Amino acid sequence: MHWLSTKKAKAFMLLPTLLIYSIFIIIPVFIAVYYSFTEYSGLGRAEFTGISNYSRMFGDKLFLIALRNTLLVLVLSTIFLLVGSFLVALIMNVNFKGNAFFKMIIFAPYVIAPIIIGIIWGYILNPNYGMLNSLLRSIGLDVLAIEWIGGTKWSPLSLALVFTWQMLGFHATIFLSGIKTIPGEMYEACAIDGANGFQKAFFITIPMLKETIIINTVLIITGVFKIYELVYQMTGGGPAHQSELLTSYMYFTVFTSRRYGYGMSIAVMILTLSIIGSFAYIRIVARKQKREGDVQK
Repeated sequence: MHWLSTKKAKAFMLLPTLLIYSIFIIIPVFIAVYYSFTEYSGLGRAEFTGISNYSRMFGDKLFLIALRNTLLVLVLSTIFLLVGSFLVALIMNVNFKGNAFFKMIIFAPYVIAPIIIGIIWGYILNPNYGMLNSLLRSIGLDVLAIEWIGGTKWSPLSLALVFTWQMLGFHATIFLSGIKTIPGEMYEACAIDGANGFQKAFFITIPMLKETIIINTVLIITGVFKIYELVYQMTGGGPAHQSELLTSYMYFTVFTSRRYGYGMSIAVMILTLSIIGSFAYIRIVARKQKREGDVQK
């Protein structure tokens, strides 16, 4: 069976996966890029218009609103998820009765379909009949019964919180895997020196999880740029598109307004921002690590 280890055999076994990936990922990207330079309504022939679709974005108030909301959700989700999932991972790393049940509860939202999550939280956060505002009013906290969703102010925060709830278990599991790789001798040495739990986490755990933090951050960035079902189910992009994210506005542009060319340019912009954000973060971290290494030398 030595022939299985040859380059030809490996290439042959990878061919089906590469073919499927190319058909459903690579080729559609190039098709989207092509149509982004055209004016196309879905019928007839596409008319080449150059970069007019891209220049139109910066004069489109709805696109700028969607971009602002997406960046807000990105910043809030990154903060909430990095801090929250790290703290949850520390708890998951402790042996206590019910630890397995705790892990299951934390991870459960990740395996629920996003459209179901949108329905659940839509009923909870609805400003008129939602459970949260009803509870706040029943205990006399009417001042806190705000427009969590469907308004022009708090929708990005609500989307970020729901996205955090959905993804918390996934990112905590990645952090937990990283924590498990840290040698126990390092904690024992710190304990001998009199370090407390906070000092162990701050001076050992966090520095040793730099690569894990990078992975989680990149996944958060790419994940936020794919949020659609939550917006569709919780706010529908309203009122008057004020709670749109880039993905939901792209969907509206393509399938409701039937401006395929402009919608594809938004899709290309989403892909570009996702790639730039991920690589920029990796580059910044790499430079910081290099400077720290030079200082230590």
